[in-house]
Amino acid sequence: MSADTTTKTDQNTGTAEPLAAEEIRAIRERIDEIDQQLIDLWQERARLSQTVGKTRMASGGTRLVLSREREIVERFREALGPDGAQVALMILRAGRGPL
Repeated sequence: MSADTTTKTDQNTGTAEPLAAEEIRAIRERIDEIDQQLIDLWQERARLSQTVGKTRMASGGTRLVLSREREIVERFREALGPDGAQVALMILRAGRGPL
């Protein structure tokens, strides 16, 4: 193959096709936006959960309510499959800390 016909693969997109590379960049831009939304929502949820815990404990309640945690884990498992339970557990931990 001569230098004129050799197409260089874009290191960031993994393709040598310019139109595909542009499509990949556009999709990744949207993925980055979604990732930021997920991060923002994760942090907001953790803050809200911490507020619920502090309010509950200040009023003489327990540190956590296991039935509520099981409900959340099950909701995530139903929506996302087996990995959903792990996602829910990480989210719960972010709000209440480790058990």
